[in-house]
Amino acid sequence: MIQNLSRPEEHLELGEAARAFQLEVREWLAENAPEELRSVEVGIMRRPRGEAKRLLDAWADTLHEAGYMCVAWPREYGGRGLTAVEVALLNEEFHRAGVPRITRAMGEQLVGPSIIAHGTDEQKAYFLPRIIDGTDRYCQGFSEPNAGSDLASLRTRAVIDGDELVINGQKVWTSNWWSANMMFCLCRTDEEAPKHKGISYVLIPLEVDGERNGVEFRPIKQMTGEGHFAETFITDARAPLFNVVGGLNNGWRVAMTTLGFERGGNATTQYAQFEQEFWRLVDLARERGKLDDPVWRERLAWAYSNVEVMRYGGLRLLNALAAGREPGAGASASANKIRWTEYERRLAELALELVGPEALEVGDDYKLSGWQQTFLHTRTHVIWGGTAEIQRNIIAERELGLPKEARS
Repeated sequence: MIQNLSRPEEHLELGEAARAFQLEVREWLAENAPEELRSVEVGIMRRPRGEAKRLLDAWADTLHEAGYMCVAWPREYGGRGLTAVEVALLNEEFHRAGVPRITRAMGEQLVGPSIIAHGTDEQKAYFLPRIIDGTDRYCQGFSEPNAGSDLASLRTRAVIDGDELVINGQKVWTSNWWSANMMFCLCRTDEEAPKHKGISYVLIPLEVDGERNGVEFRPIKQMTGEGHFAETFITDARAPLFNVVGGLNNGWRVAMTTLGFERGGNATTQYAQFEQEFWRLVDLARERGKLDDPVWRERLAWAYSNVEVMRYGGLRLLNALAAGREPGAGASASANKIRWTEYERRLAELALELVGPEALEVGDDYKLSGWQQTFLHTRTHVIWGGTAEIQRNIIAERELGLPKEARS
């Protein structure tokens, strides 16, 4: 049985308005949170299917009707204009209630803010409401086989044909492809321009008049047996010039805005998912009769301590935000990524040690248990978003002032 750590609320000077908002959310959740979704496992959220998908879709509709989608967007664009502190409190209350806070994913977190920053008034009026109500669901078309870290080397091309762009090229590591009907895509629209120029940021519909719009996804099979990412082949896909955000050949600037939102973390409440996983591990240790084993008690204490360190790190960040200070990224963000990725990887290893030899068995059609999925997923966490080695170099060079790593 998943539990919450029993502790008094820390005293934070967040202001009366923030506390009133927190109470509003708590009371609303007490009346509306669906019992069927309480303490839903994080893994289910990766790609829900069947009854889980139906329940989550219904919950998303309820959240939309109550005004809990795109809450950080300005009010004039359909959001609630919540501050970073209020968003953190919102997340905390959903965690307290044990139900997922569903968002509009990439549309809410990446595309919408980029349109708000760079789009025309007409684009804002058209695209933003469609994100909020769930009409448009986005996947990302940035990385290419030969343009990953060096994104500006992209080769996907778009040429003007009347009032449309015709796009051809290839993308890779396309996430959310399986639920999307739109793609936000970087295309080269001026072959003669310098490397970071001549790139446009285009919103491509995946269907036009009920027909596929020249975009083919080929799932990339992962160790888990699933395909959360895909190779994407774009052949004569069409998008109106109206769908170019920031203007033709100005896409790099828009992309940097998008990537800035992508790299922005949720460190204030990130500990919540690890707290849930910790109690699942405690339940597993109880089932296996290991709670009185001194070796396993020490391991559980290590896990508990790490969750608490992440929680207090979130509280420190929350206090900084409440005081009007924007904590910097750089070394602090690197330290945070190292901590949580290496912690969760080790936690999954401990879980499989508890399971024992049967952890090597899989069900029919490669059906994995929750802990097997977590174990395999966490192998990648120290790689994507900058490897642990790169993060350590950032800390060494920017925070400690050590000499730069020798490179050939």
